[in-house]
Amino acid sequence: MKLSKKSEYALRALLELTLVHGKATLQRHEIAARQHIPVEFLEQILLALKRAGLLSSRRGMRGGYGLLKSPEEVTLGQVIRVLDGPLAPIGCVSKTAYQKCRDCPYTDKPRCPVQHVMGAVRDAIADILDHYTLADFAAGSPRG
Repeated sequence: MKLSKKSEYALRALLELTLVHGKATLQRHEIAARQHIPVEFLEQILLALKRAGLLSSRRGMRGGYGLLKSPEEVTLGQVIRVLDGPLAPIGCVSKTAYQKCRDCPYTDKPRCPVQHVMGAVRDAIADILDHYTLADFAAGSPRG
């Protein structure tokens, strides 16, 4: 798994929205300026997060974006999956987007050494990202 620029920017934007959660909304240009994100790219990211049910938006002078759920309920794993897809390093170990290997000599065998190792990698990544919330992220604390 490689974290895309899109996911990196999303996490930085969500950090800003976490810090004002329950107090205010932020307009996209405010988030972009604070986090040095190109506003056009940020617009696409915010729309994807809104479609995924993580953000709300309101138009007008007092409009902007806000978190739909509390920061304690949203994990980094959820955010990254919305923007980058599965956390698994290869398709045959993905729990959310499994893809059978076509050219692997172990396809018809009971055990694949590559799949075994990459499954452990997936589990380690998911264990961290699926338990690390936006609240943890904003506080700079290790997961609990």
